[in-house]
Amino acid sequence: MNNSRSESYAAAGVDITAGYKAVELMKAHIARTMTSGVVSDVGGFGGLFELDIKGMERPVLVSGTDGVGTKLKLAFLMDKHDTVGIDCVAMCVNDVLCCGAKPLFFLDYIACGKNIPERIAQIVSGVAEGCVQSGSALIGGETAEMPGFYPVDEYDLAGFSVGVVDKAKILDKNTMAPGDVILALPSSGVHSNGFSLVRKVFDVEHADLKTPMAELDGRSLGEALLCPTKIYVKPMLALMEQVTVKAVSHITGGGFFENIPRSLKTGCAARIDHVDVLPIFNLIAKAGNVPERDMFNTFNMGVGMTAVVSAADADRALEILHANGEQAYRLGEIVEGEGVLL
Repeated sequence: MNNSRSESYAAAGVDITAGYKAVELMKAHIARTMTSGVVSDVGGFGGLFELDIKGMERPVLVSGTDGVGTKLKLAFLMDKHDTVGIDCVAMCVNDVLCCGAKPLFFLDYIACGKNIPERIAQIVSGVAEGCVQSGSALIGGETAEMPGFYPVDEYDLAGFSVGVVDKAKILDKNTMAPGDVILALPSSGVHSNGFSLVRKVFDVEHADLKTPMAELDGRSLGEALLCPTKIYVKPMLALMEQVTVKAVSHITGGGFFENIPRSLKTGCAARIDHVDVLPIFNLIAKAGNVPERDMFNTFNMGVGMTAVVSAADADRALEILHANGEQAYRLGEIVEGEGVLL
């Protein structure tokens, strides 16, 4: 590829050689994610992965796809590009996890106005970190330079995850019953949802994003908002191996009111008894005069994932999650009814 260069294409704004340099720079990051199932090297037309189904009677593939959304605007303003890749992976693998599946591999897609190899490598370093945290292999991706479509200093980022679960172990919300306990796994912050409202509330293009704030425990507004989405794969897989988990909900866009009902059995409601709300959400509500209902219908409010277990298993489940680094707590209880009861 050393002699692959088109002067005409470069004049139109696309530098083929920049793409090759970006691939070389990202290879070290990708190498961190390699698992035993990876068959292909980076640079081919497709990513190959050998599925290990030992111990599974009926393996089922589970897929999930998502992007980072307008949180990327914060990355542009902060000129910090090495964490949004974690968000991209997290949004996909946490969804796959809700079926009880173990994520296997990940592919990303970066579209940009101008391919700046060093910046692309920073983005991919975050993707690789997310893959390491979730035990996924980064087996491929695509970088598209699209002058005239994106501004030269902006990009978009999306990806998808594929996981596997034995059919008999797919989480079954129909086993749910009143009296079951809802556990909360804390979030790291706003994660990657609701940023159109966040940007409006704080007028981020003109806000002070770098001064430490007492309300945010000494972090700046920019740091708090750009904090990457938490990945729950390893602690939740450990929990599922030892305790019967009836349902899991990833709290993303739509907050409590849209996401928790997706994991509820018909005739069951989620009664929320206590939420450890993070300071960033109190700041958003105050700065934007946002009603409590809207806050819980937009943001995770400090709860990134919920899990439903029987009352008899609740204490054991909390022990397992705590042993795996999660400060989980009792969020509420399953009761008769419908939807979410705050």
